[in-house]
Amino acid sequence: MNVRPQPLLVVADVPTSSRWYQHVLGAESGHGGDEYEQIVATDRLLLQLHSRAGDRNHGPLADLSAPVGNGVVMWFGVTDLDAALTRIEDSAVEVEQPVRFNPDADHREIWLRDPDGYRVVLAGETGADTG
Repeated sequence: MNVRPQPLLVVADVPTSSRWYQHVLGAESGHGGDEYEQIVATDRLLLQLHSRAGDRNHGPLADLSAPVGNGVVMWFGVTDLDAALTRIEDSAVEVEQPVRFNPDADHREIWLRDPDGYRVVLAGETGADTG
């Protein structure tokens, strides 16, 4: 069986979230639009973004009365954490937990909040420089 994850987040403003994820991940737009977007890197889908309002095919995609992102952590393994840290330092990205070494996972990681409040973790490679 060949399975590929295709995570989708519902967001308040698709273009704003798209720019945020492109910047933080060093990725690019694979679709573009106000209602739906794909964040891609090296022609690989990393994340889908969709407006909370939904569309004519899907209807509403979120309960607007529920807390955004409760229990959701978007975890991205990155091959060049230092480059990601430079991009983050040069912007207004909200850092929830600064970069640190996680001995259980044997990597460095940084915890962020995206424009909607979703928790996002960037994790460096296992066994890489402990910073």
